[in-house]
Amino acid sequence: MNIRKITLGSSLIALAVLLPFLTASNPTLGSIFLLMHIPALLGGFLLGGKMGGIIGFIMPLFRSVLISTPPLYPVALIMAFELGAYGLCAGLFFKLFKKYQFGYLLALVVAMVVGRFVWGIASTIILSLANRPYSFEAFITGAFVTALPGIAIQIILIPVLVRSLMASGYIEVN
Repeated sequence: MNIRKITLGSSLIALAVLLPFLTASNPTLGSIFLLMHIPALLGGFLLGGKMGGIIGFIMPLFRSVLISTPPLYPVALIMAFELGAYGLCAGLFFKLFKKYQFGYLLALVVAMVVGRFVWGIASTIILSLANRPYSFEAFITGAFVTALPGIAIQIILIPVLVRSLMASGYIEVN
């Protein structure tokens, strides 16, 4: 692992700690705009699947321990699996698809879908351990309906950033 990757990974974790402050006046907005998801997805694109998965997993846990939000159990723990899947899948699928013209977009969509399903599975398991029921309706509402603005932000912002980084040579296309 080189200094550049460590520095970039640390910067993305710091960004994941800072971005949710944009919605701090209304905590409900965090589950709508999904700001912590942006650095997790970027981690996969910039650092690859392994490192993207690791930093995605660390982000919510670190933020929870540092400033007590999101609550460590169950929210940050569930988010750790979700954001870890985002970073892992974004990196793995980008590596697989980047030679295609819109491969980065396909990698993003696949990572987002897998991450949402990992969130649902983690929610089901972790909430059942706390004897709190979790229904399919709650999954659909939380994963797709409530999160729609955040999903839109990710679909707009991440491709712009990735394309810019590819054009600048920061991300190798070959």
